[in-house]
Order: sequence, then C-alpha cells, then structure tokens
Amino acid sequence: MALSREQMAQRVAQELRDGYYVNLGIGIPTLVANFVPDGMEVMLQSENGLLGMGEFPTEETMDADMINAGKQTVTAVKGASIFSSAESFAMIRGGHVDLTVLGAFEVDVMGNIASWMIPNKLVKGMGGAMDLVAGAENIIVTMTHASKSGESKLLSACSLPLTGKGCIKKVLTDLAWLEIEDGAFVLKERAPGVSVEEIQQKTQGKLIIPDHVAEMQFN
Repeated sequence: MALSREQMAQRVAQELRDGYYVNLGIGIPTLVANFVPDGMEVMLQSENGLLGMGEFPTEETMDADMINAGKQTVTAVKGASIFSSAESFAMIRGGHVDLTVLGAFEVDVMGNIASWMIPNKLVKGMGGAMDLVAGAENIIVTMTHASKSGESKLLSACSLPLTGKGCIKKVLTDLAWLEIEDGAFVLKERAPGVSVEEIQQKTQGKLIIPDHVAEMQFN
C-alpha cells in the first residue's frame, strides 16, 4: 500500500549522513526532523534564519517565537544558530547546504520541477524553492505519485510554471523511490505491497524498470 507521510519522512532520513547541513521544505519534508538516526549529527536549516532545528515540540517545550519557514513551531538543538533570512539565503546560494528536501506538484524526465503555483488557484509565492534547487547539488523531491483524480505527477514534460530546470535527480513518492537518468525515471525501490505494474500505470513519463526492484525497508 502507499506510504504514509511518516514513512516517506523515514525513507528520506535514510539518505542523511553525519555532518550534513540539510534544508527541509514545507510539508512532508519537515517530518524528517523526527527521524534523524540516533547518534547522527545533522544540522537542519530553515531559510527564515535557523540552523539547528530539532524535533517538533511538545506542549511543554513549545516556544511560539521559534518557527520554521512554514510558520510551524519547532525546537532548536544544542549548538543551533539564529540569524537573518538574508544570511540564511547566502548560505543556500553559496552552495553550503548538503541536502535539500522539498515537495513538488510535478517533476519530469529532464529533471525539471514545478512546485510553486497552479494557475487560477491561490499562490502564496515562490518562497525559497528557486534558490534551493539552484544552490544545492543533492535534492530529494517528496510528492504523491498521482493527483487525487489519478493523474500522474511524473511526466514527460512539466505543464505548470517551473521552479527549476534540470536540477532534480531523486524523487520519493508514496509509491516508489526513483532516480532521473538520461531522460527517464529509473525505478529503484517500491513501497511495501505496491506492485511494479501499479507504479508503471501511474507514471506518465518514460520509466525504466530494472530486473530487480527492491522493496523499501523500515525499522
């Protein structure tokens, strides 16, 4: 069956490495903070000016003045730093973020990403997404594989306004882990209980299926 939001965050957390500086976007990516492996030191960055985000707070640890870029209350780990958003974006634009995790509406086989607006719907703005996809080498997109109406979000070509061009190589959906290589999605892992056939049916862009596709593992 399809992965839950928490399982998607767990799978992304498996890509963390000791010493990483990581930016977590709004939505599913923020949940990754709750699944950092024990004993691993990573510094989670929020573009509003916080380096060193911790887990989401409990009622006892909540501080209404401590928020992330999505205006959610967060905690800070030992050694955290607070600074202006200008300095935060200088860190992003300077290529000092080791991993960026963000959501998207669409991704295509050329590594293009559309994540900031749907025409004729409420648009909250680009936020930091354009800077993040331009400034990071290592990007993971988290998204549902298809829309609520069943239309694929993994396309031959994005139909929505682009956030970045040719910058995406790794995509985690609620059905699969895919990597973009040579103008195609390559199926690397499938969610537990999800068939290769279902993934193929819900992927509009070119999909390469290796002889063996591993099932995702969770502790």
